[in-house]
Amino acid sequence: MPVSRLLLAFIALGPAPALAAGPLPPEACLNKAEQHAAVAEQKAIPLAKAIRNRRENGHHAELVRARLCRHDDRLVYVLTLLGRSGRVFSETVDAANGEVISGR
Repeated sequence: MPVSRLLLAFIALGPAPALAAGPLPPEACLNKAEQHAAVAEQKAIPLAKAIRNRRENGHHAELVRARLCRHDDRLVYVLTLLGRSGRVFSETVDAANGEVISGR
């Protein structure tokens, strides 16, 4: 997808909508070292596997941003996605198994 289309979507739509449960505070998200440690300790599946699980279940939106965060005593991937329609939206995915928790 051309970068210009993605940029146009951000300009037109603004930032991605907040999660249904409300936005996570920045300190709830892991830094790069913590993310690598969580995957190495098998507390979270790799992001690529979570994306592959989504696609296998018929979700074909393009990934714009991904964060690994703590939420309700578990790790979740907070994904910002660009749908085929050009709509930007967020999904929360359980980092332990790749199942979508909320979004769309």
